[in-house]
Amino acid sequence: MDIKTASALHRLRLISVPEALSFPALILFGSILSRVSDIDFLMMPLGVLHGALFVIYAVFLLDVWVKAKWPLKRVALFFVLSILPFGGLYGDKLIKRYESDGVIAGRARREGVVA
Repeated sequence: MDIKTASALHRLRLISVPEALSFPALILFGSILSRVSDIDFLMMPLGVLHGALFVIYAVFLLDVWVKAKWPLKRVALFFVLSILPFGGLYGDKLIKRYESDGVIAGRARREGVVA
């Protein structure tokens, strides 16, 4: 695996957990807080933060799609995981596995091992 692909996977992995936790932590917390108190001003910034994390995740996913040459089914799976609450946590595990598989395959290619 080349350095650009590895760094694209790493960036996607870094944003997947905050994006996965932003919906339940920020949006649900803000909704509950606005219903039980008079604090309504928090919903807008929390929604913007959640949306920004989602957009960054989508951009990083497109970057991985181009650099790692993932099939469309895999990209669609990661997009669906980003929509589901806590789905990004499972996506993080999958990305970690793809990273290690790519490192192993790259090392085997350099050493001349053909599988």
